[in-house]
Amino acid sequence: MAAALSFKIYPNSNPTRGEERKKLLKTPGFGKLFSDHMALVHWSEEKGWHEAQITARKFLSLDPASAVLHYAQEVFEGLKAYRSQDGCVLLFRPEQNAQRFAQSAKRLAMPVLPEELFLDAVTELVKIDRNWIPEGNDASLYLRPFMFASESFLGVRSAKEYIFCVIASPAGAYFKGQGKPITIWVEKYLSRAAPGGTGAAKCGGNYAASLQAQALAHEKGCDQVAFLDVVERRWVEELGGMNICFVLDKNTLVTPPLGGTILSGITRSSILTLAAEAGMKVEERGYSFHEWQKDAVDGRLQEVFACGTAAVITSVSRVRHEKGEFVIGDGTVGSVAQGLRHKLVSIQHALSNDSYGWVRVINIP
Repeated sequence: MAAALSFKIYPNSNPTRGEERKKLLKTPGFGKLFSDHMALVHWSEEKGWHEAQITARKFLSLDPASAVLHYAQEVFEGLKAYRSQDGCVLLFRPEQNAQRFAQSAKRLAMPVLPEELFLDAVTELVKIDRNWIPEGNDASLYLRPFMFASESFLGVRSAKEYIFCVIASPAGAYFKGQGKPITIWVEKYLSRAAPGGTGAAKCGGNYAASLQAQALAHEKGCDQVAFLDVVERRWVEELGGMNICFVLDKNTLVTPPLGGTILSGITRSSILTLAAEAGMKVEERGYSFHEWQKDAVDGRLQEVFACGTAAVITSVSRVRHEKGEFVIGDGTVGSVAQGLRHKLVSIQHALSNDSYGWVRVINIP
């Protein structure tokens, strides 16, 4: 059975030297630097899951007729490994990533990777590349598990061969000037997802659909794009790469509801739990762009923040749209966002008690 697969370890014969690695880790940025190894597992209709290995990071060889290149059968995840003050290596809620990965695969008619195999792949990769985890409050080893259709076939059907892979990227802050609030562009015409589509799946096609709007946002001097629903062009859904939350009347946290067009964010879920624990009223409900503008002008809207694995929690200070712009609160980092971020990061780095059992310690001999 797939869950019984054990990973064969093939260490990189030419790993990055210690001094060079330390130099690179001083300013890792986000998504540009990679560790020495990767995890690989194959699937075929005949064999099921097989050939689990940790090997040197290398190019993948694909036939030009590989199904992923033509029909976009591809899903991925994003999670992080952290180093605690006492040197332990930690993962944050990786079981949730494994479950979401399975749900995404199912939606794209791909084989479901067993949770245990997902967790083993991530764990074994972190073990061998643990020295690539940077130090610092905003530092982590970003892990990117992904799966794609590798069968060479041009017919329109589910592929019969797939590759599952995990790569690792030392990461600092997602946004430049981490800690500073960002500006958002509200997109009225371009869409990311529709009811019945793949909006709730973490697949590349959803992000590809967001890129034109994200480019437009940058042209408008904004850091991120916010999408409205495709039916009424009225309800706020999510940002190009993360979820969004609104703080009303100082003690109410509102976020758009999950319903097939919004990705079920693990950071989002954690924030809702922490906010409720802090005594806030948490509401998962529709929130229109009209309300957003009105509440900002009336002063009822205290804060807005983006949340996701890569960005963690980032305050929004200004919102631009086709008819103008408005400021959120006093335009600075919000106290609620700041407090929730501190609580979340403290749990992730084992600086505070993890009463929810969210943190998994990787045992390294």
